[in-house]
Amino acid sequence: MRHNLGDVDSFLVAAIAEAELGLAEGGIPIGAVLVHRGVIIGRGHNRRVQQGSAVLHGEMDALERAGRQPARVYRESVMYTTLSPCAMCTGAILLYGIPHVVVGENRTFMGDEDLLRARGVRVDIVQDEHCIRMMTDFIRMRPELWNEDIGV
Repeated sequence: MRHNLGDVDSFLVAAIAEAELGLAEGGIPIGAVLVHRGVIIGRGHNRRVQQGSAVLHGEMDALERAGRQPARVYRESVMYTTLSPCAMCTGAILLYGIPHVVVGENRTFMGDEDLLRARGVRVDIVQDEHCIRMMTDFIRMRPELWNEDIGV
């Protein structure tokens, strides 16, 4: 399902730039930005490889880099991510009460979108061709790293 997101495209572009940065660093090309009232407050990308981390997926990194915020800030924010959120990132989105998630694509990986929706989170799937191609190419070229990241 493709949604017309209008002016939010620039935020998805910022998430894609984060994903490309992660790939250039030798990591997994997944990026995210946390946006509060139209301003990016946290940018992140998957840093599992770069930092030897078990938890720094793109969304987790964006939350970490946004720093400690009052609860109301999360409840007024939107998470933009290049890939459908996994169980861990879905849990963080729910924990902090982020009400809206924009997903670049969910063809290469389907996360816990149904759980997000069941808990009242608006989830928009863009099916951005650049996001799809970036992950498809990465999975083909680095299947062992991709499988490690998703726990296979």
